[in-house]
Amino acid sequence: MLVLSLILLEVCLVAWSSAMYFDLGEQEEKCIIEEIPEDTLVTGYFLLEHWDEKKPDNTPHLGMTVTIRDPDHEILMLKRYGKFGKFTFTAHASGQHYLCMQSNSTRFSVFAGERLRVHLDVQMGEHSIDPTAVKAKDTVKSMEYSIQHLIDQMNYIARQQDYQREREETFREISEQTNWSVLWWALSQTAILLSVGVWQMKRLKDFLIEKKLV
Repeated sequence: MLVLSLILLEVCLVAWSSAMYFDLGEQEEKCIIEEIPEDTLVTGYFLLEHWDEKKPDNTPHLGMTVTIRDPDHEILMLKRYGKFGKFTFTAHASGQHYLCMQSNSTRFSVFAGERLRVHLDVQMGEHSIDPTAVKAKDTVKSMEYSIQHLIDQMNYIARQQDYQREREETFREISEQTNWSVLWWALSQTAILLSVGVWQMKRLKDFLIEKKLV
């Protein structure tokens, strides 16, 4: 039981380690690049607030547009939200995905020159963290949830490892092709230099014979 609890705690810490925050200006867009394996469910939670905590936080028309693009820069999701929300999407191809966020707020809803702060948490996997289940203790439901959460996280780690192996294989193929290209280029240069040297020696010999110097 203690070992299972420690494993669950570690998985939860890993799952929440992607939380971050950044600032947004008026109509400014910022993108985050995530390496996501194929067939992986991604869940994002965000909160948009004023950068200065002393400012009132009940300003109307405070919102954000979330755009998700796949490795081919095709739009997977485009949706407008309020000051906080949750978005989900499934990666249909392995590679870099672009999570872009743009403030919908205008100068009428934001103080002049003020920037907004976005708190973002991105979770990978089919089983997101349920705060009520995490807080529950000594219940069958909590134990079932914990086991299912561990299984889903293990499946995600397996997909991540497969994706890294694919990247490693692709990188190795590119490296081998590059090495062969460099080798053939060096051999070509050597052949050209030898050909030019032989031609120059022949021309010099013909010149000396023509001038009767040898």
